[in-house]
Amino acid sequence: AAAVEEVSPILERNPLYPVSVQYCGECSMPFEYCEYSGMYDRCKKWAEAHTSEQLEGLAVSGGEKKVEGATVVDDNAAEAAADGDKKHQKRGGKGTGGKKEEKQKKKGVITVQRAPRGKKSVTVVKGLSGFDIDLKVAAKFFASKFACGSSVTGADEIVIQGDVKDDLFDLIPGKWAAVTEEDIEDLGDQKR
Repeated sequence: AAAVEEVSPILERNPLYPVSVQYCGECSMPFEYCEYSGMYDRCKKWAEAHTSEQLEGLAVSGGEKKVEGATVVDDNAAEAAADGDKKHQKRGGKGTGGKKEEKQKKKGVITVQRAPRGKKSVTVVKGLSGFDIDLKVAAKFFASKFACGSSVTGADEIVIQGDVKDDLFDLIPGKWAAVTEEDIEDLGDQKR
């Protein structure tokens, strides 16, 4: 067995500064995080061409990783190979697609809430994407219907300028048949 150099617990918590971090030229993340970038294959090709020594010890989601001459099998790799599916990003970022299964599970509640913005207020609508409603189309529809500004501000959030919360309870089920009035929940006023 190869001799493994032990790192003292003090150095583990307090590394010596300045720490030198090398970044991938493809995804612009540190090499340790290339597997989470969603384009690991391109990162791997770039690293092989430019700095092949950085690839040693990196884990590949769906394979084995080398650690000091030993080979460790990734448990998630066996599950992915058994499924035969491509492994997709599960948390954070834009990911690589494949969100259709989540949309079916999300089908539930649309929340409507009034939030203060200075002297005026806005109406925040969340949960429309759970009913397969295109948020950009919905924001444009709300803007034209209420003659005000409306925009998509989050992954599943539309902000409508003005207090139009009460009108939305009739408008949304009238426009989109998949939504009933029972699916819309009033969260009241947001605290400052």
